[in-house]
Amino acid sequence: MRIAILSANPNLYSTQRLLAAATERGHEALLVNHLNCQVVIEGGRPSVLYEGQELEQLDAIVPRIGASVTDYGCAIVRQFEMMKVFTTAKSQAITRSRNKLRSLQVLSKAGVGLPKTVFANHPRNGDVTQLIKLVGGPPVVIKLLEGTQGIGVVLAETTKAAKSTIEAFYGLKKHVLVQEFVAEAKGSDIRAFVVGGRVVGAMKRQGVEGEFRSNIHRGGNASAVTLTPDEEETAINAARALGLKVAGVDMLPSERGPLVLEVNSSPGLEGIETATGADIATEIIAYIEDKIRADEGDIVGV
Repeated sequence: MRIAILSANPNLYSTQRLLAAATERGHEALLVNHLNCQVVIEGGRPSVLYEGQELEQLDAIVPRIGASVTDYGCAIVRQFEMMKVFTTAKSQAITRSRNKLRSLQVLSKAGVGLPKTVFANHPRNGDVTQLIKLVGGPPVVIKLLEGTQGIGVVLAETTKAAKSTIEAFYGLKKHVLVQEFVAEAKGSDIRAFVVGGRVVGAMKRQGVEGEFRSNIHRGGNASAVTLTPDEEETAINAARALGLKVAGVDMLPSERGPLVLEVNSSPGLEGIETATGADIATEIIAYIEDKIRADEGDIVGV
């Protein structure tokens, strides 16, 4: 098969691992910088140009779309979808997962456990106090609607600090979510890596002392963990609800069960592979093989 890894950075660990895994399994692996692609829209014949040449005879793509270029990256993925190229993450699912409010709404409808969260449009001063009360009072977590690696996430210890932070974000014309602080998580979370409807690896991430965010990019450390049946089911249901076949599902352990914080449509491989020793890249390529064989079988059967 011809498999294209859509990535703007060829030096990233995840990009290199996916290219290597595809090659090792006998496929032709291409590195395609989606930012250098152009879409050609023509009746009945959609196509993608890359560095001036038409990309043809691709069997599958693995989108690795950065948060800062979601719109353009999804436009390229959407074009491949129109060309009937298999993708491990559809454009609509990527877009849905990138908006924290939208993704939480979808997960809530699906019955997935979530931290209590509120959202309002530039509330007045008294309304800000009400938002804080709705999630149980301080401390509260304040999040920008779009952000990655813990950027745009603030823990406010008091009502005064929360009001100041919310008003500062609104002053910058930014929308925020106000979320309950789950104290029993003790600065840790769990990332479950889901491929094709099953968990292929999981790690516990622990923030450094004094830091409530557990992101590895912020100095946290990671170790392999065995999920409880409830955690595994929650991770699979969360990925399914958002329509993601490859996803990193971040959960907080709590007294009322696992609570999903976020579902990442382009989860990094370095942390999970290092912590667990699992070959996640090969799991992704094997999933592509299985799906394409199944689709070919359906065509033959018809």
